[in-house]
Amino acid sequence: MDLIQKHLLEQVAGLHEVPEGAYNIRADGEKLGRNTTAGIDIISRTDRDGIDIIVKPGTVNESVHIPVLLSKSGLQESVYNDFHIGEGADVTIVAGCGIHNCGVDTSKHEGIHTFYLEKNARVRYVERHYGEGDGNGKNIMNPQTVVHLKEGAHMEMETTQIKGIDSTVRVTRGTVAAGASLEIYEKIMTHGEQYARTDFSVDMNGADSRVNLVSRSVAREKSRQEFFSVINGNAACTGHSECDAIIMDAACVTASPQLTANDIDANLIHEAAIGKIAGEQLIKLMTLGLDEKEAEEQIIGGFLK
Repeated sequence: MDLIQKHLLEQVAGLHEVPEGAYNIRADGEKLGRNTTAGIDIISRTDRDGIDIIVKPGTVNESVHIPVLLSKSGLQESVYNDFHIGEGADVTIVAGCGIHNCGVDTSKHEGIHTFYLEKNARVRYVERHYGEGDGNGKNIMNPQTVVHLKEGAHMEMETTQIKGIDSTVRVTRGTVAAGASLEIYEKIMTHGEQYARTDFSVDMNGADSRVNLVSRSVAREKSRQEFFSVINGNAACTGHSECDAIIMDAACVTASPQLTANDIDANLIHEAAIGKIAGEQLIKLMTLGLDEKEAEEQIIGGFLK
């Protein structure tokens, strides 16, 4: 790896070197490195660009890192990764994409990740998106995550995008069986004329299934954000969707929740709040010696933490 790739790897995966355990590192459309373990296999797909990650039943306390790095201006790719998580497995998966674009062309990564969690499997999935460059070429990321949870399975997703992405459409689809649960925590910050769209849709199909979707975002300058969430309660279930956004400068934020109960025992709740930073918050911090810009950064950092 060169210095740029090492920097991107640190930003999207928190790694300073090649990780232990299972990993697949992709750089500029090519496999940069791969390792498997006794419990986790990674196989290149033959039908399309991407990999199959196979976690064997009963595998616990293991991790998989699958970062993607783009450092060539104008590179555009679509990658299809499928995750097969065996019954009773419990693993952490760290993904993400970093783009370094110092050219005039558009760089784009579309990652389509499909998860199949067997009975009582558990996954913590962390995905970070990061972009940088001289501002002449555009950075585009369009992640798509599809989750299928069987009985008693649990998946927690943490997705973060706070810098350098000019346009993103973030799609999440899910089906949740009896006793299964899905938790999604999203953090987004946009500035300049950036655009971010979040599109959630989840079907709760089993008794005692649970879904919790939480989005925190900050829109600055002339950027635009759209948040769409759909929860369909098709059984006795509990669903919660929450969108909180701070709007600044000349930005625009739209929140469009939709709840549909197809069962008398479906319990569905949505919360949405969009507003500016409260003046009393700024004043309180400024009395402690911060200027207005420093106070704003403190508030935003705490909000997105």
